[in-house]
Amino acid sequence: MPKKILYLARHAKSDWSNSTLSDFERPLNPRGERDAPFMANLLKEKGIRPELILSSPAKRAKATAKHYHEALGGTLRFDERIYEASHISLQYLIEEMFQKVDSLMIVGHNPGLTALNDLLSNKSIYNLATAAVVAIEFEDNIAPHKGKQKFFEYPKKYK
Repeated sequence: MPKKILYLARHAKSDWSNSTLSDFERPLNPRGERDAPFMANLLKEKGIRPELILSSPAKRAKATAKHYHEALGGTLRFDERIYEASHISLQYLIEEMFQKVDSLMIVGHNPGLTALNDLLSNKSIYNLATAAVVAIEFEDNIAPHKGKQKFFEYPKKYK
């Protein structure tokens, strides 16, 4: 099996000002609109080019994923299995996608993404903050603690 690289990207900061919107319909707030393209460009400068960007269809995740797609290329798809997914469900989804691609970005939500990093990676993180991205490389199987964390980037690191 060739090396696989997984990018876990949490959606950028969402807008809570309209209490009539469902969680699924919340858009990005001004900070999110600033941080999503910032992170997309940061990854572009690092030479990151995922073959597939698979995003939750929630409005804030879709908006974030579109910034990544514009900057990094690859194929962009939306998958309802990501919204409110557990880390175990996400692991199964990743294993399925890695049968088709060698580099994959998942744009989604907490707590699933943080728990997934802590399950698969050799380094735990306290919290995958909004607009944060962690990269995990696998030499062979996608299995607990077999991934090597390559980087952990987030906007506040640069502010």
